[in-house]
Amino acid sequence: MPIQWFPGHMTTARKKAAETMAQIDVVVEVLDARLPEAGSNPMIHELRHFRQRPCLKLLNKVDLADPEATRAWIDHYNRQPGVMAVAISAKKPGDVAKLAGLAQKLAPHRDDNFKPLRLMIMGIPNVGKSTLMNTWVKRKVAAVGDEPAVTKSQQRINLSPRLILVDTPGMTWPKIEHDADGFMLAASHAIGRNAVIDEEVAIFLAGILLERYPALLEARYKFPLAGLDATGVLESVAKKRGCLKKGRGAELDLEKAAMILLTDYRSGTLGRISLETPATRAAMLAAEAANPRKKPSREAEETDD
Repeated sequence: MPIQWFPGHMTTARKKAAETMAQIDVVVEVLDARLPEAGSNPMIHELRHFRQRPCLKLLNKVDLADPEATRAWIDHYNRQPGVMAVAISAKKPGDVAKLAGLAQKLAPHRDDNFKPLRLMIMGIPNVGKSTLMNTWVKRKVAAVGDEPAVTKSQQRINLSPRLILVDTPGMTWPKIEHDADGFMLAASHAIGRNAVIDEEVAIFLAGILLERYPALLEARYKFPLAGLDATGVLESVAKKRGCLKKGRGAELDLEKAAMILLTDYRSGTLGRISLETPATRAAMLAAEAANPRKKPSREAEETDD
């Protein structure tokens, strides 16, 4: 089932972001290093290209991502005009301390007390923007939570006479074009659980792990993978962890097993895992172009406010 999630407050957030974009110098886009392109909001691209603003892409949660994949993404983004990319952990003050200097290189005309550098912090929900802000400002200025869409409104912080930060709410977009992107976002908890079926998301994740990280699966759950498909992996997790439905004999509780697998991935317990690379992204887009689907009706695309 395709995943879509666009709460009503995000429409307001987008309008406010469009207004603020005219008054800033550099967009700082916070991305999850495990799925940087799937988690890059196309509305951010549209807004910054319309205003011709450069972008500093922060591949956050780098400690959870596959280092080889992260290096490939950094190289990919740094070849794009008007873009600079860097891998960080927003929890580390040393990583955050270098960001103002990097952003300054994208806006060299803003380098004195009369023209402070104005940065707009943007990204999808639950990607680490609030943690970034708190680390950057060195005090709690943004609420941090394990659920997406904790921040609901913009705030402006005059960090110094030379630097202004504008923090924005996490925003998704009205129509997720690629089904795989929706599942990657859900697996990484960027989409509210009310919009997804955990078992389906876990099976999608298991398929990626089975194909690209089988050794990590075996090391964590201690069962052989030979002959298993993605559903079989989830069933094996259920058996290994004793996930049984109450009062139903030996019937497996796949929903409980799904949360075990998703939590182990999200926390990094499974290991350093990236859900996409530039190569897998290109292959996915090529496959979709070769097998175009019929677009859904406009009614099917509508979301509740």
